[in-house]
Amino acid sequence: MTRTVYVNGTYLPETEAKVSIFDRGFLMADGVYEVTSVLDGKLIDFDGHMNRLKRSLRELEMTCPLSADELLAMHRELVARNGIDQGMIYLQVTRGNPGDRSFLFPDASVPGTVVAFTQNIPHLADAPAAKTGFRVITIPDLRWSRVDIKTVQLLYPSMGKMAAKKAGVDDSWFTDEAGMVTEGTSNNAYIVKGNRIITRQLGSDILHGITRAAVLRLATEAQFEIEERPFSPAEAQQADEAFATAASIFVMPVVEVDGMPVGTGKPGPVATRLREIYLEEMRKAAL
Repeated sequence: MTRTVYVNGTYLPETEAKVSIFDRGFLMADGVYEVTSVLDGKLIDFDGHMNRLKRSLRELEMTCPLSADELLAMHRELVARNGIDQGMIYLQVTRGNPGDRSFLFPDASVPGTVVAFTQNIPHLADAPAAKTGFRVITIPDLRWSRVDIKTVQLLYPSMGKMAAKKAGVDDSWFTDEAGMVTEGTSNNAYIVKGNRIITRQLGSDILHGITRAAVLRLATEAQFEIEERPFSPAEAQQADEAFATAASIFVMPVVEVDGMPVGTGKPGPVATRLREIYLEEMRKAAL
């Protein structure tokens, strides 16, 4: 089935969707994006994603042509038109098409470009990987220093995914100059020691994950202790458990780091329980 996508106010078949070659998202990676999960035909943590979108836009001095209500209506329309029960909606906002290539930002009168499309993933909630866990390698974090802004500059994370694929594992975790884990290529990273969940503190060096915020809140309510600080790959290897969070994987156990098993080498009870709690609570609050 041909997907229906959204481009600047119009719903149309994906085969007919077009954006100008002069769009700054194409020429300069001058754009931001959000990915919202869909479960049971409803949007998961939509307000959180839209609040982060506003922050990303503000940090780059950009504006979005659509209001919050219009964005919600558009997301729901895409879900309905494409018959999505489980999957994701990708939303991208760029600084638009100034008519030619220039490093300078265009005049504010140039409208931004808004595109969105769905991804149908029937087994998103019960992904087989959640039962086996991710294996990861670590690589140096060579991204720009404002990864807290969710921009479309994803070349290095893509290279990290490819490095993992070549190594025969599932993902890469980035490490800073001190050798401490920052985050995964498209997810936040955690380790578990006893009743403590350890994850890097918020800053400009990690994405302020919407799933991260929800999971830490739910973990606190479940009486886990949260410790926000950097950890090393060696500490991860010696932990009881490890896991990652993102809108595309929810809570994903990590069972191996750089070839060494974490804990038993199988998904542990903390990650497994947090995934269950997260899915249960997010489904209750879905829009």
